[in-house]
Amino acid sequence: MNQANEVLWKPAPEFIEHSHLKDYERWLENNHGLTFSSYNELWEWSVDNIEQFWESVWDYFDVIHHTPYEQLLSSREMPGAKWFEGATLNYAEHIFRNKSSDRPALHFASETGRRESVSWKELEQKVSSVRVFLEKKGIGKGDRVAGFLPNIPEAIIIFLAVNSLGAIWSCCSPDFGISTVIDRFSQIEPNLLFATTGHIYNGKKYSRREEVKEISDKISTVRETVLIPYADDGIEENSSYISWETVLKTRPEPLSFTPVEFNHPIWVLYSSGTTGKPKAITHSHGGMLLEHLKYIHFHNDVKEGENFFWYTTTGWMMWNFLQASLLAGATPVLFDGSAGYPDLNVLWKLAEELPIHHFGTSAPYLVACMKEDLNPGSAFDLSELRSIGSTGAPLPPEAFDWVYNSVSEDVWLCSMSGGTDVCTAFVGGSPYNPVHRGLIQKRGLGCDLRAYNEQGDSILGSLGEMVIQNPMPCMPVFFWGDEHFERYRESYFKTYDGKWRHGDWIKLYENGSLIIQGRSDATLNRKGIRIGTAEIYAVLDKINGINDSLIVNLEQEEGRDYMPLFVVLEKEIGLDILKPEILQKLKMEGSPRHVPDDIIEVPDIPYTLSGKKMEVPVKKALMGMDVSKVVNKDAMKNPESMEFFIQFSPNIFGDKS
Repeated sequence: MNQANEVLWKPAPEFIEHSHLKDYERWLENNHGLTFSSYNELWEWSVDNIEQFWESVWDYFDVIHHTPYEQLLSSREMPGAKWFEGATLNYAEHIFRNKSSDRPALHFASETGRRESVSWKELEQKVSSVRVFLEKKGIGKGDRVAGFLPNIPEAIIIFLAVNSLGAIWSCCSPDFGISTVIDRFSQIEPNLLFATTGHIYNGKKYSRREEVKEISDKISTVRETVLIPYADDGIEENSSYISWETVLKTRPEPLSFTPVEFNHPIWVLYSSGTTGKPKAITHSHGGMLLEHLKYIHFHNDVKEGENFFWYTTTGWMMWNFLQASLLAGATPVLFDGSAGYPDLNVLWKLAEELPIHHFGTSAPYLVACMKEDLNPGSAFDLSELRSIGSTGAPLPPEAFDWVYNSVSEDVWLCSMSGGTDVCTAFVGGSPYNPVHRGLIQKRGLGCDLRAYNEQGDSILGSLGEMVIQNPMPCMPVFFWGDEHFERYRESYFKTYDGKWRHGDWIKLYENGSLIIQGRSDATLNRKGIRIGTAEIYAVLDKINGINDSLIVNLEQEEGRDYMPLFVVLEKEIGLDILKPEILQKLKMEGSPRHVPDDIIEVPDIPYTLSGKKMEVPVKKALMGMDVSKVVNKDAMKNPESMEFFIQFSPNIFGDKS
C-alpha cells in the first residue's frame, strides 16, 4: 500500500486531546474501566461488543428518555434486529436542549446574495406555531407530512415541528420531476403538503406553482397544502392553499415533544428510482439519534458554537444528516442554489464570511475546483476552517493533493461514505489518525464492516464487496409498504445470508483505512479481473480537457466483452488530441485491462437527482433492454442525456467481438 506512506495531515496532540472521541475514551475508562491504545483497538471493541458499545453511547450522551428500554437488542440476526425496545424518546427534543441566546440556531445563504440568521428564540416560536397548526389539522403521531421544498430555514422549521409531534417527515427537492415526486409521496400517503412557489438555480428563477397543483391533485390523501413564497414573483395564489403567513400567525404554545418508541419512524427517504419504483426507506427516531450523536461528535468532532455546512438539497440524505449538527450545539449553514454561480468560489467566500468551521461537499465539487485551478486558501481567509467533508462519490488522490496545496495544509480532510440506506457514513474520519493520500481514514465505531470475496470470506488488500456483519441502530426499520420485508431482504441480504451487502466495491487495508472503488453492480469485469470504475475516473480526472466521463463493460457470449469509455470534452478540444493521452495514462497508471476498447465523445453524462453517475442504467440501455424499464427519466437530473445512449445501442456489438 504505497499510498499509505504519503501522509498529508497529522492531528496535533492538542487536537486529539480536545476531541470528543478522547473525552469519550476517558469516560469509558472512568465508568467501565476500559482502556485502548489506538483507534483500531477501540473500533474492535465496539464491533465485538455492539450491545455494550451502543449502550455506552446512550449513557455518554445522556439520552433523554421518557420510559427506559427493557431490552437493548433483540438479537444480532438481520434483518429484524430490534434496538432499545421499551424506550420512548424524541429526536427534536435533543436538538432543543442545546438552545442558546449566545449563538444563532441557523444560518442561511442563497446564490442571490441573500443572507440571514435565525435565532433560537425565533426558531422555537416558529416551530411551536407550526406544531400547533399541525395539531389543529389533526396531525399526530405516525401521520405523514410531506415537503416539496428547497434548502431554506422553513424546511428545518417544519421538520422540527413534525418531528416534535411524532409525525413522519418526507421531503423532495423542487428540482425533482413531477412523476418522481408522486412516485415517492404516493407510497406513504401524506395528509399534509408544504410546498414552495419556486426555486433558484444557476441565476434563474423557476416557478413551481403548476407542479404543486399537480402533486396536490394526484395524491388523494393530501387534505391541504401550505404554500411558502420563494423565488417566484407576482403570480396570484390559489385560494385553495393555506399561506405560510397564516401558519406562522398560529398562536404558539410552550414547545413540547411527543415521546415515541425508539423504533418509531422519523422520516422516509428514497432510493434513486432511476431503474424502478423508488424504495421508501424508513428510519427510526432512536436509531438516527444515536447514530447522529455518535458520528457528528466522534468522527466529525463538531463542537458547540461552530458553524457546520454541507452543500446539499432537501432531496439528498445529507440534508437530513445536517440536522445532526444541531445535536452537537453547532449552527447548521444552509445554502440554496448552484455551487458554481456566479463561479466556484461562491462557497469558499461564504466559508470566510461566516466563518465555516466544517465544510461539507461532494467529491465532484472538489474535483471541479481542482480542474479550475482554484486557490481558495490564498483568495480567502479560511483560518477558522477545521475540516472538509467529502462524500457522494470516491475522492481521487489528486483531489486530496489539491485540498492540501490549495485550501489549507492544516485542514482535516474527512472523506466519508454511507448513503440513503442508513442516513450516515459507514466509513469516514478519525481525529486520532493521519490523512493518507487517496484513503478514507477508518471504519465508523459500531460498524462491523468488512470486504468479502465471492465465497463470503473476509479479505484484506484486494477488492471486495462492502459487507456489514452485525446490525446497527441506523439501519432502516422497514421499507414503507414492504410488509413482508421482501424488498428489504432483496436489497441487502440476498448475496450473503444474514449479512448486509451494501453494494460498494472496496479495498480494505490491514490498518483499517480503505478505498471505495465504485458500485459493485457497475464493476468492470475484464477477463476475470475486477476493476472499480473509480479507478478509471481517478486517472481521467487528471487529464485537462475532460469535463466528465462514464465507463461500462458489456459482457457477451463465450466470455467476450466490450468496454467503451464515454467522455464529455471541453469546447474546442478534439478527441483525436486527447485520445493518445487517455490510453497511455490508463495503461501506465492502471494496467492494459484498464484501457477501453473505444473512446466515444458524448454531449452529457446521465446523473440521478442526487448526483450519482448512472452506470448501470446506461449499461442496460446499451445492452438493448427496454428503455422504459431501464430508466425513469423523471428521476434524473438531466434526462435528455440518455438519448445518445439509446440511439447508440442498436449496433453497438456490430464488429466489436
